[in-house]
Amino acid sequence: MAVDTVDHAILGEDLQALVITLDPGEAVIAEAGSMMYMQDGIEMATQMSMSGQQKGLFGKLFEAGKRAVTGESFFITLFGNNAGQRREVAFAAPYPGHIVPVELGEHGGTLMCQKDAFLCCARGVEVKIAFTRRIGAGLFGGEGFILQKLTADPQTGKGQAFLHAGGTVVPMRLAAGESLRVDTGCLVAFEATVDYDIQMVPGIKNKLFGGEGLFYAKMTGPGVVWMQTLPFSRLADRIIAASPRGGGSAREEGSVLGGLGRMLDGD
Repeated sequence: MAVDTVDHAILGEDLQALVITLDPGEAVIAEAGSMMYMQDGIEMATQMSMSGQQKGLFGKLFEAGKRAVTGESFFITLFGNNAGQRREVAFAAPYPGHIVPVELGEHGGTLMCQKDAFLCCARGVEVKIAFTRRIGAGLFGGEGFILQKLTADPQTGKGQAFLHAGGTVVPMRLAAGESLRVDTGCLVAFEATVDYDIQMVPGIKNKLFGGEGLFYAKMTGPGVVWMQTLPFSRLADRIIAASPRGGGSAREEGSVLGGLGRMLDGD
């Protein structure tokens, strides 16, 4: 299987775009619906499987079915350069935040990420759906039952992946045995060496009035954890709360949230 190393540039500050320059014969894999533009010579192919290994039709349908259960697109798209010169393909961030380039070889060859963090990767990276190991994590983690697993090429140990996170990206390296409690929505990705579990917020008052939900993710090192300051779910909750339908006073505020609230109300 070919392993590509692509040149890239990240444009913008908070509503970013990722521009990837492909040499002839190179390719990149992306979530369906994330493409912004592609130059002449870039060919697009849509398929069910992200795996680099060939599978039968039922295997591809099963993998695509697992992706559909998690709310991900049923299909993924491959963009290849069939021209005789370098050409560009660009992908847009789905909401305000930052695009994070990751070389998997620098992180043990494997990365776990929440299901909506994956933007695209160079050909050679295998992207699979990974079930969480513990039923508590599956039921109450912000990721549902599913995390995505990004794996570098087993022969070279290399692979480029690009993630998207809301707001500002905060990476943190945990020492062996060191623990960090993270809001489940703020978790973006973590190395495979990090142990992931879900714990209940202690205390009745904290559960009822703390405003942080009933559960948080407990990450135990060693390894790197990536977090985001503005999960899309939190942004959506604030917009809905500010809209008239949500009981807010969006019309009188004249703010950005107010304008979005009027849009949601049909004005």
